[in-house]
Amino acid sequence: MTFLALDVGNTRLKWALFDTPRPGAHILAQGAEFLDHIDKLAEGPWAALPAPSCVLGCVVASDAVKHRVEAQMEIWDIAPQWVVSSAFEAGLENGYDHPARLGPDRWVAMIGAWHRMLAIGTPRPIVVALVGTAVTVEAINAKGKFLGGYILPGHGIMLRALESGTAGLHVPTGEVRPFPTNTSDALTSGGTYAIAGAMERMAQHLRQHSGAEPWCVMAGGAGWKMAPSLAVHFDLVDSLIFDGLLHIAASRGLGK
Repeated sequence: MTFLALDVGNTRLKWALFDTPRPGAHILAQGAEFLDHIDKLAEGPWAALPAPSCVLGCVVASDAVKHRVEAQMEIWDIAPQWVVSSAFEAGLENGYDHPARLGPDRWVAMIGAWHRMLAIGTPRPIVVALVGTAVTVEAINAKGKFLGGYILPGHGIMLRALESGTAGLHVPTGEVRPFPTNTSDALTSGGTYAIAGAMERMAQHLRQHSGAEPWCVMAGGAGWKMAPSLAVHFDLVDSLIFDGLLHIAASRGLGK
């Protein structure tokens, strides 16, 4: 009863094949491909995989990218299910004004974080940050309700915006420093501390709102770069979206 989980982001497709569509499942194989290379999945890393019993994914890329991914699954003659954010799923309540408009990667990551926190112990508020091409920072209360979140550009988007809008800023990536003394370091430090500020401010807001210390957790391809620059401790858990997909699969009874 194998289960293929897909996380199709703005830059890369990450996949993992599990032995069952349930929390705690063992990974049989996994990988990641840049979106430019996804048309080679069927003849490449997926060619040797056993046909999964079910497929569930979240996608924030375009419909054209989603259709390209679906075309690669024709080798198994299976159609994937794609997560669409809803008012309630897998134990989490969605407080967005229009629940279906919430990015599915945000929703799935929050479900993963919520259940990971429940496994640790007593329910507490959570700040969930996804640090990738874009950055999202979410707040969940101790009752399992998503309160709201921020969206801001990631490092790459910030630098490209500055390069396109300002003369003379075509410089290499620098280092994060408290007092930058060159333009490369100034750009890298500015972007890093802008993202860190949003994450720390959400932790502050949630702490004041709930009267409790939140658990702060971070995922995403650029998460490891942020950790040393944060004044608030964030646990780095790269598997949040896969965790969430496993819980959603179980709650929907996939594979039965």
